[in-house]
Amino acid sequence: MKAKGIQNIIQVLIVLAILIVINVISSFFYTQFDLTEEKKYTLTQPTVDLINDLDEVIYVKVLLDGNLPAGFKRLRVATEEILKQFHSMNPNFEFEFDDPNAGTTEEINQRRESLYQDRIVPTKVDFYEGDEYVQKFIYPYALIYRGDRFSRVNLLESLSPGNSEEQTLNNSVSLLEYKLSDAIQKIIREKKRNVVFTSSHEELDSKETGKLRTILKRNYNIGSVHLDSLVKISSEIDLLMVIKPRTSFSDKDLFKIDQYLMNGGKVIWLIDVLKVDVNKINGALSVDNKFYLPEPYELGLNDMFFKYGIRIQPNLVLDLECSPIPQVTGMQGDKVQTSLFPYYYHPIVSSTSDHPIVKNIDRVNLFFPSTIDTIATRTNIRKTTLLQSSPYSRFQLSPVRLNFEILKYDPDVSKFNKGKQNIAVLTEGVFESYFKNRVQPGMRASLKEANMEFKEESVPTKQLFVSDADFVKNKYNPQNNKITEIGFNEWERKVYGGNEDFILNAVEYMMDENGVLASRAKEIKLRLLDRVQTKEDRGYWQFINLVLPLIILALFGVIFYYFRRKKYAS
Repeated sequence: MKAKGIQNIIQVLIVLAILIVINVISSFFYTQFDLTEEKKYTLTQPTVDLINDLDEVIYVKVLLDGNLPAGFKRLRVATEEILKQFHSMNPNFEFEFDDPNAGTTEEINQRRESLYQDRIVPTKVDFYEGDEYVQKFIYPYALIYRGDRFSRVNLLESLSPGNSEEQTLNNSVSLLEYKLSDAIQKIIREKKRNVVFTSSHEELDSKETGKLRTILKRNYNIGSVHLDSLVKISSEIDLLMVIKPRTSFSDKDLFKIDQYLMNGGKVIWLIDVLKVDVNKINGALSVDNKFYLPEPYELGLNDMFFKYGIRIQPNLVLDLECSPIPQVTGMQGDKVQTSLFPYYYHPIVSSTSDHPIVKNIDRVNLFFPSTIDTIATRTNIRKTTLLQSSPYSRFQLSPVRLNFEILKYDPDVSKFNKGKQNIAVLTEGVFESYFKNRVQPGMRASLKEANMEFKEESVPTKQLFVSDADFVKNKYNPQNNKITEIGFNEWERKVYGGNEDFILNAVEYMMDENGVLASRAKEIKLRLLDRVQTKEDRGYWQFINLVLPLIILALFGVIFYYFRRKKYAS
């Protein structure tokens, strides 16, 4: 019996030793099995390729540590899981977590001042810590370092209208992979890419697009180009942006853009087809009524767009989902009284597409957009609708008489029956030249002498067409030289975050050489508990999770003891 007892002890010690060895070995390796329906723990292939190709140290410091509210703990855990996957794929990727609220009061204040200098602003959170209600500054940021280069990533999405804090945190978790991989891609890029705005056809100027240019400057070289001053558009321009041209394009200008596209250039077109100014609607008079008649812009782009598979119609979209404008409702003493009324020509678009440009973005506020039709083309072009009006919309063909009379009456919902209308369309593939079969032999010879070759078809490339340009426009105050945010609605005094997100994501998608933007399309489903059902069944689940395991363990012990006693008794 004594020998058997020693043997049992040795067996237990061997098992414990094996478990310890397994745990020690496993600490050097990170692996997991993703059994979730949406594969939320599986990285997209572009991210895997990006991390595997790192040949120098990338160091990440995440400022999410210490005592955190439950929602931020979930964000921290999700961030750590992704960073562990990065490190397991490539040891050049290193990370750690830090608590900015640790230390003495003086140390915390110094750290906060240093972070503020780096444009890292905390989020103030109120939550219960035990029985005590506390207020805390949380820094949901990841700081990414490569040598002397530095980038910051805000891991927390802004709270969108209609979304709860849980949904906002869920969106933040969904976008973690994209935000981190995108920041890594930018910080390892040796050379900034070039984004150029055209300035030859009375486009929005640098003050009206000042905010957009300022944001883009963080990651790109920004410039302007006057088409008349060029023989051709350089291939060093990675993206050409044409924002609200108001004068006609000559054939020479069209040829330069066309051949830029044929050689792999990428173009974003933000086009207004009608001259609409909301401030002038009350200023135009006719003989029989008060109205404003917007004239079409004669841009000369229609035929070229048609060749590329797009037609922007000369009309205006009206949508019941819209932002308001102010109207005078009376006087109080010597002061004018105004109220806000929904203005159907200013639709608010909530995209339902899964495309990474628009996935998980806030609503986009547009101003007098038109409908976009897609046309069949000879070459293979994929057309993706990114923004559409709501199902409760319609359109008015030009000429359109505009006034504010419609604001005096409740809308007739039955007339908003045209369904969703395309407002932004992405085209990708091989484009046929607008000038195919139009270039004479003499012109071809002249091009050849200038070391330029006419191309009838493009290499695979991309174009984006949006039937409104003012959604990217910022307000400019010449008195203090300040500009507003993109998407700032001066009448509601609020910012529509989708305006900025849409144009920035579009720029990123156009020049995403590794395809990491695809990770924006990942969706992590928020499976919330039924609070009423949970409260009713609380005792049942407490029994299942706490008492039942103890009963099973006790039962197992009794059975084991019975058979062991029976064995040695015999």
